[in-house]
Amino acid sequence: MSNIKVLAADPRDPQATALLRQSHALMQSLFSAEENHFLDIEELCVPSIHFFVAREESNALGCVALANKGDYGEIKSMFVDPRARGKGIAHHLMHKIEADARAQNLSTIKLETGDKLTQAHSLYSAHGFVDCGPFGEYEANTSSLFMTKDLS
Repeated sequence: MSNIKVLAADPRDPQATALLRQSHALMQSLFSAEENHFLDIEELCVPSIHFFVAREESNALGCVALANKGDYGEIKSMFVDPRARGKGIAHHLMHKIEADARAQNLSTIKLETGDKLTQAHSLYSAHGFVDCGPFGEYEANTSSLFMTKDLS
């Protein structure tokens, strides 16, 4: 039985930074610069963003952030190390994000993800997210999918 814990973390922690860099490299390999909406590591280090890392023992295997946008939360930087996939880590991260959003009294969680990330689409759908239109500063484009989940 795996012992996965999802805890608040600093994006500048070396293991967290390594995960974020892997995620950024993957996004840059799949999408053009204007199609990428990931946050740089320093952009994740602000009070309105809660950052979490999934660990098994001392190993960081996945990460996710929740940006408090006032009337909704936005999922950012969701990533699981490819070598750790299939362990349910993404599900642990999703449960933590939803709990954190509820603790912040956010009634909705939204996200933007790339059209090529089919495993991510399945994960978000399994957690009750449905397609929606662009939100916040996003504009409709051919590579982004937008999803939302009502927590009320």
